[in-house]
Amino acid sequence: MAQYKAPLRDMQFVLHDVLNVEQHYASIPVFAETNRELVDSILEAGAQFCENELSPINRSGDEEGCQFNDGEVSTPKGFKEAYKKFVELGFGALSAPVEHGGQGLPPSLGVVMSEMMGTSNWSWGMYPGLSHGAINTLEAHGDAHQKEVYLTKLISGEWTGTMCLTESHAGSDLGIIRTKAEPQADGSYKITGTKIFISAGEHDMADNIIHIVLARLPDAPKGTKGISLFIVPKFLPTADGGVGERNGVKCGSIEHKMGIKASATCVMNFDGATGYLIGPPNKGLNCMFTFMNTARIGTAIQGVAAAEGSFQGALEYARDRTAMRSLTGAKNPEKEADLIIVHPAVRQLLLTQKVFAEGGRALVYWLSSYNDIVQGSADAEAKKAADDMMSLLTPIAKAFLTEVGYEAANHGVQVYGGHGFIREWGMEQIVRDTRIALLYEGTTQIQALDLLGRKVLQTQGAMLRNFTKIIHKFCQANEGNADMAQFVNPLAQLNKEWGDVTMRIGMKAMANYDEAGAAAVDYLMYSGYVTLAYLWALMAQTAQQKLAAGEGDAAFYKSKVQAAQFYFKKILPRTRTHVEVIDGGAETLMQMTADGFAF
Repeated sequence: MAQYKAPLRDMQFVLHDVLNVEQHYASIPVFAETNRELVDSILEAGAQFCENELSPINRSGDEEGCQFNDGEVSTPKGFKEAYKKFVELGFGALSAPVEHGGQGLPPSLGVVMSEMMGTSNWSWGMYPGLSHGAINTLEAHGDAHQKEVYLTKLISGEWTGTMCLTESHAGSDLGIIRTKAEPQADGSYKITGTKIFISAGEHDMADNIIHIVLARLPDAPKGTKGISLFIVPKFLPTADGGVGERNGVKCGSIEHKMGIKASATCVMNFDGATGYLIGPPNKGLNCMFTFMNTARIGTAIQGVAAAEGSFQGALEYARDRTAMRSLTGAKNPEKEADLIIVHPAVRQLLLTQKVFAEGGRALVYWLSSYNDIVQGSADAEAKKAADDMMSLLTPIAKAFLTEVGYEAANHGVQVYGGHGFIREWGMEQIVRDTRIALLYEGTTQIQALDLLGRKVLQTQGAMLRNFTKIIHKFCQANEGNADMAQFVNPLAQLNKEWGDVTMRIGMKAMANYDEAGAAAVDYLMYSGYVTLAYLWALMAQTAQQKLAAGEGDAAFYKSKVQAAQFYFKKILPRTRTHVEVIDGGAETLMQMTADGFAF
């Protein structure tokens, strides 16, 4: 099984050459001291931790899984020790506020760290990963006392956090949840109900677990307008901030899953558990969106991690495995057969993995740079513009990157052939672990409706135009660049078509809302391919400039341009199919009766 190696060179290329993060951080006073030297030192320390501590326990954690015994969950061997070291190194506190014990670094650096953890050991990474959302929610909506008691412990890593939304009868439809919150004389609430699919809901890695729970007050209106948000700790804090008596919340069972077996996915029973209201009554869903958006960006990273991890394993195998002769003559005549990396079909698989991993990395890092502005800027107008861009890009990143990440993971199995189907090589684990990413934090279909319905059509295209203007200006700026024509010309055409396709869907949807539903997934995938095309064009431009200036590793920059050429010639044409399906409309989907599905 291939061991993870952090792709530091590519990370540095995206951060420093493409996004110019040092200048970006300098433009936000609170992050102004985050220079290149600091960024690179964090990358190197994170790489050492992930390569040496997390990667070695990835397969063993999958084999052992979590163990459940009368409400208690034991994590696999090595998980607790790795978490202890994670806390000691301060990685969980990287992007947290200084006033509560964090290091105050930009959120985008935390995202880079999350990518390395996710690729080396996604199951393990979910335990601290859930805490980030709880931290962001409390920071944004908690009162001073809640921040003092809970936020500091979550940031230090002494305690971990969860988000408790889903109930057995209510998946993504949160408006029908039944968990109750009854007010008490002391200002607390008694929380009663059952939540399912709660990642890291119970484990043995931290002293306390802080559940962020959606529930209904007795007089709450129906639907999503009647949901409130609560803090429900596993152990009630003592006056001095320690761990006190056990609260009325207990793990009823853990799920037996297809993948991420070392991550405890729990059924959590709240039996009159003491909880504390976060934010205003009946505004819990608004507050929870802070957590959910954080989690969705985190899930987008899983798509990148799947593509990167599978690519690393497949590339290593393709450079070693021999089979058949090259169609253009023997490349290794001294051997019985040629390395499989010489075959076009294998290269198609490897390059697809590569462009999704590296293009996805660029998208997630770029998206997180807007989060830096939202979290750190004092400029209200800049924060609003950044927040709008994040609103548009988050569903694209979450759904598109997990879809193509899953595709890339399957390509890893294919490169290995029969060996890919065998557990010891690690490729099939990536497929199993990644499949959930297309489901949790909102399925691809839910994200597609969010993108097309809420972010595009409900804003009359304003959010989309914010992005297409960026692409338009990029294409205009490169009109006279002969080397960039191969990227700019098709990108400019697609950018215009994006608006035209949106208009056609909108016109149909005015007469029949199902037209939007029928188009949504293909619209999201189309949007994803165009978004990655912009980023690959940007990376190609950067690489060309470095080559022209004679800077750095010429072979690296040349490969970047070649990868961009592959993306534009072999991947981007997929947009044609999506447009055809979008224009196919809703009729053929909706005309059959329910009985017609039977056989």
